[in-house]
Amino acid sequence: MTDLNDTTSPTRREFLALSGATAGIASLGMAAWAQNNVEIDVDAITNTDHVTDVLVIGGGMAGLFAAVKAHDAGAATMIVSKGRLGASGLTPFGKGFFVFDPDTESGTIDDFVDTVSRSALGTNNPTYTRQLAVHSMARAQELRDWGFFDQTLANRPFIKPIEERNIPLLERVVVTHLIKEDGRIAGAAGFRVDAEETVTIRAKSVILCTGAGGFKPSGFPLGDLTHDGTIMAYEIGAKVTGKEWNDGHSTRSVNPAACYDNWGDMFERVPSTNGVEVHHDLGVDINYRAYVTGNPVSGGTGAVQPTEAVDGGPYVPEEFQNVGQPSGDGEGGALGAPPSGEGGAPGGPPPGFAASANVGGASAGMAIHKSEGLVPFDDRCASNIAGLYAAGDALGSHMAGGIYTQIGSSLAGSAVQGAIAGEAAAEFADTVETPVISDDRLIEFTDEILAPLRREAGYGPAWVTQTLQGIMIPNFVLYIKKASMMTAALAYVEELRDHHAPMLRAANMHELRLAHETRNMILSAEMKMRASLMRTESRCSHYRLDYPEVDDENWRAWINIYRGTDGAMQLEKQPFDTWPT
Repeated sequence: MTDLNDTTSPTRREFLALSGATAGIASLGMAAWAQNNVEIDVDAITNTDHVTDVLVIGGGMAGLFAAVKAHDAGAATMIVSKGRLGASGLTPFGKGFFVFDPDTESGTIDDFVDTVSRSALGTNNPTYTRQLAVHSMARAQELRDWGFFDQTLANRPFIKPIEERNIPLLERVVVTHLIKEDGRIAGAAGFRVDAEETVTIRAKSVILCTGAGGFKPSGFPLGDLTHDGTIMAYEIGAKVTGKEWNDGHSTRSVNPAACYDNWGDMFERVPSTNGVEVHHDLGVDINYRAYVTGNPVSGGTGAVQPTEAVDGGPYVPEEFQNVGQPSGDGEGGALGAPPSGEGGAPGGPPPGFAASANVGGASAGMAIHKSEGLVPFDDRCASNIAGLYAAGDALGSHMAGGIYTQIGSSLAGSAVQGAIAGEAAAEFADTVETPVISDDRLIEFTDEILAPLRREAGYGPAWVTQTLQGIMIPNFVLYIKKASMMTAALAYVEELRDHHAPMLRAANMHELRLAHETRNMILSAEMKMRASLMRTESRCSHYRLDYPEVDDENWRAWINIYRGTDGAMQLEKQPFDTWPT
């Protein structure tokens, strides 16, 4: 019988035994440290320097609109993407686009915002919720004009407006550093994955459209998202929010790591639009049931649903308890799953939620869309760093709060916020001169970028990532939380941060990418543990066994994280319905 009130701290040995990682770490640790057999001539790596007014980092939906609107506002604009425009991150997965049409909806925009706020238990920022509804129709029309709703792949419709405007596009470039000079953003630096070349870009303003991220879990299209933008911005002083929330996507128990098998039909679907349908989804109810009763837990439309009651667990507002849940005729969404309409064949369940036993943790490390990322300091996607903006899943706008509320809102929200950020960044760029970055500073960034290649010996990024996954992904650490387990996990994360991340090695440009991504995931894990420990209540997709109730007296507030003057991670509260100071 599980004691839900047990807060006794386990030893490190007990923690690793529980997570099933002891044997793996013991055997892999001996082989993880090795000589670095570098395959390229590091001293022959060249650098290319670029200059622009507005730099957009990220090639998804937010990045597309940020670049288009910044250009149309008169700014010289450039896009840099770690992958291929419209074909990296979660963009190929996004097929549902929310549109608020006042001529067809029964309620007003005010009604929509109020309903989302009720489902989100106050965690949403109404300003950004309203923007989603106000601008969604215009963004959908532009996408329709570019052919987005006529084909399964987004690359061609995304390329169309970029080529029409002759916006420079750098693909397969990993940005590792944001550059700040004289208190404002000055550009970015990184490297090409497919060439032995570093890249520096001087810019008057920068828009992060780098998406969310995870711990490279299996079973969900999240492997190349590692919170790069968030960590880069944090390290130059930007505030970060929303790290305690959890996305609850699961995957099928049959071949759970086969991402395309489980979610491939999403890529084969032509995008479509949908109207208002507010839910309270992608929380941790299914995780709680698995924790208390054991596995397997079935999910998916038509699956045999559990009939036995489970005491306790995450709170769902009564108004939304049956919204998106299975009905007697098999319609509706799966237990703990997004309702039909987010993806999959029309009329059927979303991919990954066919009738079967489900496996959790498929999106481990990611929060609810739009709930984590840079803290917005106004209604135009600005951060606390002058000239630095963020949009989409890189902006902690809390558009829907700490729970998934509106079907199709993620893709639409990225388009809406990208457009707003693009116009705002162009206006800012018009007021400042091109930044001056000394050659010595650029050499510093290049040295930091290439450090894993120059390391004579060290840890392989794959092994460090696997160790991090063993620490963070277990259900009893990331989803069903209590102080003792999170404290133990945090101790391990700190060990990776201090003694493994500085010793990551890379033999080629691909491993160089992995090394930088691994370091970013470690810092993101630290943020998740610290924010989860600080929020001593349960609300939306954050659930604690030791604080199972919603606490409106003390916790009607977001948690913001920033880097202190001593380099240590600091946390603060920001009351709901306020802007940061």
